[in-house]
Amino acid sequence: MSTGLFYHADCLGHHPPEGHPEASDRLSVIMDRLARPDFNALRMITAGAADLDVLSLVHTEGYIRSVVDHIPQSGHYGLDGDTFLSPGSLDAALKGVGATCGAIDHVMSGQLANAFCAIRPPGHHAEPDQAMGFCLFNNVVIGALYAQKRHFCDRVAIIDFDVHHGNGTQTVAAQHKGLFYASTHQSPFYPGTGHIDDPDGIKTSGMIINAPLAAGSDGRVFRRAYQERIFPALEEFDPDFILISAGFDGHARDPLADLNLSDDDFFWITSEIKKVAEKHCNGRLVSCLEGGYNLNILGENVASHISALMG
Repeated sequence: MSTGLFYHADCLGHHPPEGHPEASDRLSVIMDRLARPDFNALRMITAGAADLDVLSLVHTEGYIRSVVDHIPQSGHYGLDGDTFLSPGSLDAALKGVGATCGAIDHVMSGQLANAFCAIRPPGHHAEPDQAMGFCLFNNVVIGALYAQKRHFCDRVAIIDFDVHHGNGTQTVAAQHKGLFYASTHQSPFYPGTGHIDDPDGIKTSGMIINAPLAAGSDGRVFRRAYQERIFPALEEFDPDFILISAGFDGHARDPLADLNLSDDDFFWITSEIKKVAEKHCNGRLVSCLEGGYNLNILGENVASHISALMG
C-alpha cells in the first residue's frame, strides 16, 4: 500500500494580513517540493470539505457559528491578535478538516498505508470555543474523535512535535476517554501551557504526556524526550490509530522559535512513530501539517517527514 497526500487548493485561499508568518506560500513550497520525481509514488488525493457537524465533535455551536458569521466579504476580521479571517478562510479550514477525516477513512479502509495532510490553517491551538495561535479548527483532535466515532477506534494517540504546545488538543484529549496526547515543545514559550506536571491519565479521562524542551535544545535532547518519556507511555497505551501534529518550526533555522532540530530529527521521529504504529495498529497513521515558517527549508523538512512515512 502507498502513502497518501491529501490536499486542496482552497487551503491556499486563507490569507492573513500581509507579513503574517502563516502565509499561503507555506503550502506552495511544500507542494512544489513534493512534485519532484522522488515523490512520484505518493498517491495524491483531493480533499473534500468537512460538514459543520463534524466540527461539533470538538467545537461549540456558538464558536462555529461565530467563525461562519464573521467571514468578511473583503479584507480581514481579527479573532485575536494573531488569528485572522479572510474571504477564503472558511473554505480552507473546512478542507483541512475534510482532508484529515478523509485520510483516516482511507487508512482505516486499507486503501492507504498512511497519509500526510498538506493543509492550512493549522489547528492544534484551537480550543473548543476559541480561535488561537493562527488556528481556527483543531484538525487533529477532530480527527481523533472522528476515528473513535466513525471507525470505532477505542484508543487514539496524538503525537505533537510542533515547537509550540498544542493547548487546544490537550484540552480536548484530557476530557475524552481513549485519547492520548503527547507533546515535545519549547518551554517557557507560547502559549504558556504544556508543563511536565500537567494532569495525566490518572486524573483525567484521556492521557496527557508533556516533555518540555528548553530553548536551544538540539536533536539529542529531543530524541531522548521521546525515548525516555513519551514512547514508553505510548507503548503502554497500545493505540488503535495514531495521528501526528507535524510542526516543523523546531528546525534550527525557523524564525519563530529557538530549538535546534534538523531534517534528520524529523525523519527520525516520523520513523519511530511509524514503528509504533506498525507494532500496535497495523501501521494506521495520519499526519497533519501544523507549523513551520521558513520558506527556504520547509519543503525539505516536509520531504524528510514524508520520506519516513513512505519507508
